Amino acid sequence: MTERTQMTLALRDRLLEKARKELLDFERRENEFRKKDREERAAELRLPLNDIH
Repeated sequence: MTERTQMTLALRDRLLEKARKELLDFERRENEFRKKDREERAAELRLPLNDIH
């Protein structure tokens, strides 16, 4: 492999890792948002959220 190819692959790997981390962070925030939203809607409707699961 040429040095340029190795550098390109290393850059690609770093970019993929960064994208993976950002996606995981987004998914975590989205899950937290959905949980909070569910809890708020259950409270508005006076539903026992814990009993529904």
